[in-house]
Amino acid sequence: MKSNVTPHKLLLTWVNCASVRWATRVQDVFTAGKLLALILIIIMGIVQICKGEYYWLEPANAFEPFQDYDVGLIALAFLQGSFAYGGWNFLNYVTEELVDPYVNLPRAIFISIPLVTFVYVFANIAYVTAMSPQELLASNAVAVTFGEKLLGVMSWIMPISVALSTFGGVNGSLFTSSRLFFAGAREGHLPRLLAMIHVKRCTPIPALLFTCISTLLMLCTSDMYTLINYVGFINYLFYGVTVAGQIVLRVKQPDMHRPIKISLVWPVIYLLFWAFLLIFSLYSEPVVCGIGLAIMLTGVPVYFLGVYWDNKPQCFDTFVDKMTYLGQKFCVVVYPVEDEKKNEESGEEIELKEQSVPLSAEDEQTPKSADC
Repeated sequence: MKSNVTPHKLLLTWVNCASVRWATRVQDVFTAGKLLALILIIIMGIVQICKGEYYWLEPANAFEPFQDYDVGLIALAFLQGSFAYGGWNFLNYVTEELVDPYVNLPRAIFISIPLVTFVYVFANIAYVTAMSPQELLASNAVAVTFGEKLLGVMSWIMPISVALSTFGGVNGSLFTSSRLFFAGAREGHLPRLLAMIHVKRCTPIPALLFTCISTLLMLCTSDMYTLINYVGFINYLFYGVTVAGQIVLRVKQPDMHRPIKISLVWPVIYLLFWAFLLIFSLYSEPVVCGIGLAIMLTGVPVYFLGVYWDNKPQCFDTFVDKMTYLGQKFCVVVYPVEDEKKNEESGEEIELKEQSVPLSAEDEQTPKSADC
């Protein structure tokens, strides 16, 4: 598995570094391929139901317990199941690259979440028309097993579809997560090199490389479910804190300009579900969740060293500046700075300029701006 994932990750990192347009085209193509495969699965499921193959959909069998009910395991099932819906918040990371984000961001979320929910629910209904719950749990790739049972000589379609789905998922995660590091660096919470973009391609190459390296480190564990529990627990912990912050800001700063505003009922409902999920997941898998918390807390000393500590020794600042300089030369990147006056007047135009560290000693050959 590790040997298969690594070249795909490196290839997609190169694509995202080369062009934002290429990355979005790759995402469009592979998302379309994934949806076509899921539609094929749903159609096959409907055919199975029409043939009378719905034993595991009958209420007497569908709710038959195979082990004692445990609220901790139910919470853990929600945590793992939510991994399939993990892209619901990714679009927020790339709002600066959206056209008219105040209109298109809510529209994309309103369309995508019901669509994904519909497709995933009906795909799972289709699976149980051909497979028992025991077979579902035993299969490493449910769609592949489903295809082997029903497609016959055309069963090769499903492994290819799974590969396309994985490829597109990795590309989407890489595209969006790198923007998270980019924004963090711009706020001063990460090395400023990560907030720089290529002088011509306007892609955040340092942030993309950092994302690639950090995700490859996750391959140190071969247990996918343990990794999902690590990531899922930490993700939902931060999701809850973020949503709680929205409520706090609404109370403390009620007059703040909010282009996108929703009722506080939804954040409160989410927080109630969030509390149930985290508390009982921690109860069910204390070791796994504890390790996830420990991984998260490793960022605390980094924060105090890099952000909170103001009076750093000169040698430390010199070392960081040299590393930033080398990173700029290696990636051919500059730091984008908004021209505030122009931005206030037009609301749209942003001038990207180089700041502090030049790319080369020759002023005549140094790019003074990244015209994106």
